Amino acid sequence: MLKGKVAVVTGGTRGIGYAIVKKYLENGAKVVLFGSRDETVNKALAALKEENPDWEVSGYAPNLLDPKALEETIAKIKEQYGRIDILVNNAGISDSTKIDDYTAEQFAKVMDLNVKAIFNAILPTVKIMKEQGGGCIINTSSMVSISGQPSGVAYPTSKTAVNGLTWSLARELGPSNIRVNAVAPGITKTDMVAALPEQMIAPLIKMIPLRRIGEPEDVANAFLYLASDLASYVTGEILSVDGAMRS
Repeated sequence: MLKGKVAVVTGGTRGIGYAIVKKYLENGAKVVLFGSRDETVNKALAALKEENPDWEVSGYAPNLLDPKALEETIAKIKEQYGRIDILVNNAGISDSTKIDDYTAEQFAKVMDLNVKAIFNAILPTVKIMKEQGGGCIINTSSMVSISGQPSGVAYPTSKTAVNGLTWSLARELGPSNIRVNAVAPGITKTDMVAALPEQMIAPLIKMIPLRRIGEPEDVANAFLYLASDLASYVTGEILSVDGAMRS
């Protein structure tokens, strides 16, 4: 479904991001994954190469909050592959701090990593996509951008901002043949969720109409669809992948 396309995936070393990278490789894309540290990037690359030595995958660990560093890294990717067809902005952090325990610095950290980092990656990539005649940007939102959450106000605030960015850029970049969408996952079996005790997991499952927690591959499938030509007329959408658990 993605044969010949070049994709960049931030936060691609584990969890949902790693599942997206793998799904794109399985579907013929050349993928550049970003991680927070060289060690995690190298570990992810080694695991992918062990699974399939023929996959064309590489990685970097740029500081997503440094616009200059990101611009230089994106330029390297363009020089290496000649183009960038897909940008997946998946890197970010969650938060569940109660309001009485918040600091302004902590709120700013969540907003920086979940919103500013996306914008920093988009700026240089859009220039390349305009030059080549089009492309596709997919952002990771969250179920809580629709429903909120009981504590950790910075996280749903940041993801609601991601939705606004997605809707607005879809309208602005549409004439340049650049599609912009987002995926809003619900509770997904990442390492953090898998480590929770059964007594915490069981009540969560009861709240999900499909009566199961999502797998990273469930979410990756949505990213595959939105990146593919099957979604060539889909832009400005926030695609929920949450088993209908939205409130």
